Amino acid sequence: MSETPKSREKTLSCLVVARNEEAMLPDCLASLDFADQLVVVLDRTTDGSKVIAEKAGALVIEGAWESEGARRNTGIDACTGDWILEVDADERATAEVASEVRSHIRSAKNGLYLIPIRNVIDGREVRHGWGAYNGAASAPRLFSKGDKIWGPERVHPSLTTGPKHGSLKHGLIHLVDRDISDMIDRMNRYTDLMARDAVEKGTVPSLGAALRRIVSRGWKSYVARKGYKEGYYGVALAFFAASYSLLIHLKAREIQDRENRS
Repeated sequence: MSETPKSREKTLSCLVVARNEEAMLPDCLASLDFADQLVVVLDRTTDGSKVIAEKAGALVIEGAWESEGARRNTGIDACTGDWILEVDADERATAEVASEVRSHIRSAKNGLYLIPIRNVIDGREVRHGWGAYNGAASAPRLFSKGDKIWGPERVHPSLTTGPKHGSLKHGLIHLVDRDISDMIDRMNRYTDLMARDAVEKGTVPSLGAALRRIVSRGWKSYVARKGYKEGYYGVALAFFAASYSLLIHLKAREIQDRENRS
């Protein structure tokens, strides 16, 4: 009587999308050495990121993409693993994450899984107050091949996914910002792109809605998500959450006025 063949070990691809991240990439890619395949997508990159990625054994894809969703989908398409873990260049997978992910994919149902995000500002882990446009306390990063497609937006793109099955326990370390000035710069960049998306899609928030969100989103960040536990960083996160919609409205109106004058 012949033996029943053992089931094939599931393979894992780790995907990193970056632009001029030579300072961040070495530690990021080193933390992903548990993957069967590394894929690095470099968008309009002019620094030494390609050399770093190739030295780490990654498949490198270079190009220029207008939207975040398009470049991420390009990377997903290049992944050959049964499972894909998306990691940003400013993130690090701990040994606990590596062990849990490898163990999880052996028997997990196909679909999408959240992974906690441990956001760090100036060397301090900030646990509370995240959400909306500021950043996430968890994100849908681990998924089986074919169960995640990014939308066309320039920043914070929408998602089309397969079944959602919950969250893993251990979190990626995210070196999100160096200080409050860095947080402000990030908010400015993101609202620039989101305003352009809103104009093109006809989804510019009304002034009334934007003003109402100053209260609702600020309260949600500072009180409901317990940002008050984080001192001045909690205040900053609440302020940014409250301000995003108004900034998008104002910047979108400015874009529309320029287009009307041209």
